[in-house]
Amino acid sequence: MDLGLAGKRALVCAASKGLGRGCAEALAEAGVDLVINARGAEALLATSEEIRRAHGVAVTPVAADIVSEEGRATVLEAAGQVDILVTNAGGPPPGLWSDWERDDFIAALDANMLTPIALMKALLPGMIERGWGRVVNITSQSVKAPIPVLGLSNSARAGLTGYVAGTARQVAPHGVTINNLLPGIHATDRAVALDRGVAEAEGIALAEARTRREATIPARRYGSPEEFGAACAFLCSRQAGFIVGQNILLDGGATNATL
Repeated sequence: MDLGLAGKRALVCAASKGLGRGCAEALAEAGVDLVINARGAEALLATSEEIRRAHGVAVTPVAADIVSEEGRATVLEAAGQVDILVTNAGGPPPGLWSDWERDDFIAALDANMLTPIALMKALLPGMIERGWGRVVNITSQSVKAPIPVLGLSNSARAGLTGYVAGTARQVAPHGVTINNLLPGIHATDRAVALDRGVAEAEGIALAEARTRREATIPARRYGSPEEFGAACAFLCSRQAGFIVGQNILLDGGATNATL
């Protein structure tokens, strides 16, 4: 399928690895020029070169902390006029409700709610002016079914979901869509960290922790960044212009819900 994206320009956050890289790769395969961001310069530069060689598109790496105002300004200046925005940030650490103080919540909100909102506020006006744009926020399956040990993430991502619900319907008349992709467990560093936490808490091997978690997923496996990226690229396509303000699960059936 021709996604109709050749020649478009995208900003993809946290794109040096994991789900962000999966999205960047899929967009590049569709002919999209990229501005990719992450904090670690070495991994980001390597990813940039690999995508450039594989797909023949322009790739501009910008190493910066997108959560900080200074870092965000640097990224936005380098990005310039973009047609597609993919927001993404690592989730806060797990814990218990009694572990978290106000500063923990502020940090979670900054990374997983306020930063995506700031990026949208900066880039939506240009998309509206040009009459076309796509925003995909990578959030979490936890906005559909809260995960008890991820209370910080549950809170921040639910807030972003509420913001998108209203904003998406305000910009849709201008040819701009905003949607959220809700990943379950995928084979990324985040999954390894969560599995390691279980392994250490229960005194079991890391492989056993993963096997136990996979058994809770109807698909009986973790997702891959590649299939996640393909879903992102479709939401950015010309064929997806009638998909507005939706929260789309990619979790292998793990969320047990009718709707």
